[in-house]
Amino acid sequence: MFLTLKNAWSEMLRTFRNAWKVEELRKKLLFTLLIIVLYRIGAAVHVPFTDFEAIQANLDMSGGNIFTYLNILSGQAFSQATLFALGVSPYITASIVIQLLTVAIPIFEKWQKSGESGQKKLTALTRIVTVALAFVTAWGYYMYMRSYSLLTEFGDSVFGGFVIVFCYAAGASLVMWLAEKINEHGIGNGISMILFANIVASGVSTVTSLVGFALTDAWYLVLTVAVMYGALAMLTFVVWVTNSERRIPVQYAKRTVGNKMMGGQSTHLPIKLNMSGVMPIIFANSIVALPGTFELIFSSKIKEGGFWDKFFEVTGYTSPLYAILFFVLIIAFSYFYIMISFNPTEVANTLKKNGGTIRGIRAGEHTAAYIQKILNKITLIGAIFLGIVAVVPLLVNMIAGGIAIGSLAFGGSSLLIVVGVILETIREIEAQLSMRHHKGFID
Repeated sequence: MFLTLKNAWSEMLRTFRNAWKVEELRKKLLFTLLIIVLYRIGAAVHVPFTDFEAIQANLDMSGGNIFTYLNILSGQAFSQATLFALGVSPYITASIVIQLLTVAIPIFEKWQKSGESGQKKLTALTRIVTVALAFVTAWGYYMYMRSYSLLTEFGDSVFGGFVIVFCYAAGASLVMWLAEKINEHGIGNGISMILFANIVASGVSTVTSLVGFALTDAWYLVLTVAVMYGALAMLTFVVWVTNSERRIPVQYAKRTVGNKMMGGQSTHLPIKLNMSGVMPIIFANSIVALPGTFELIFSSKIKEGGFWDKFFEVTGYTSPLYAILFFVLIIAFSYFYIMISFNPTEVANTLKKNGGTIRGIRAGEHTAAYIQKILNKITLIGAIFLGIVAVVPLLVNMIAGGIAIGSLAFGGSSLLIVVGVILETIREIEAQLSMRHHKGFID
């Protein structure tokens, strides 16, 4: 286990060291670092008319609810009521909505398949939806603070509410702009890089909380040690599965192109075991988090013992139903994400066009059906892996008592995001190094 982590760490350092030697990549790395620093500065600017100390105390008392998860994704900006409190959540949700609509609405599907011009239209639409969702989310956050008296006296006024909502919406729009700048001038994966920076920043406070609990009680000391070893084992498991792939053997026929003989070689078509990355977890979280969000916003209007009180209790993050729904949605979204991001028919047509065939399988439709069959099996294995990583910390949190270490409930998702972003970034850098004839660790 330790050897696997040591090798992965060595490979990562070697890749970044090679990238640093290339001037263009060095500029991209420095630009990405600059954007992350600017983001963290914005995450420390408090929105006026909010009592951030009271908000922090309220979140600490309420434990691992949806706002705890949002707080982790925002790098503690949510609990501090800062400009970037909403983080990347509106942008991610908008992306989910647009991807869903590309399947349901023909014009969006046409844009998706029409190349760069269509992608620009979808990007512009995503930005509009992001701003709209930012205002809705900002209003919900404002209502939450108002219901719990987490505002200053002036913040409870109409003008104060107007300022607070617009500050949060502007912050979310600025986060979207920063992420796109990383995509354009940095090393790419802007949203993932910001998420990575936020989770790492939140990890410090999480570890501090666990150590603090460990010093207060012998049971928590044992639990903390078990959590540390469990996190290390899960980290190894995540790295191993993320790098795993199913290789389909492909044979290219010999053909004459001009005066040269091309083809006649054997290679393979790699299909990643976890091709969908962390997106299914983010998608599933957006769905299962809705009841908890509404509960916190409208808690003052919920009658104790009533229908809604029981409904929110059943769908709460400490409920077994929450874990079951989370697991099922992760599997469902894994298949959905693969369906919209990987087309076996296009792969089969590309192989046929280039004279490639899978051994024992006829070219064309039979090849597409064969790839789809393998893809379904691989996707199921990868989805179960994602479900285990995301749900196990929830189960540990239930056993541990929920409120005591609420942030642990989302540890699996956070760990997967961090590892996924690191490996994805390394692959991106390695690809750019390969184009410049620099050797990396993927041979």
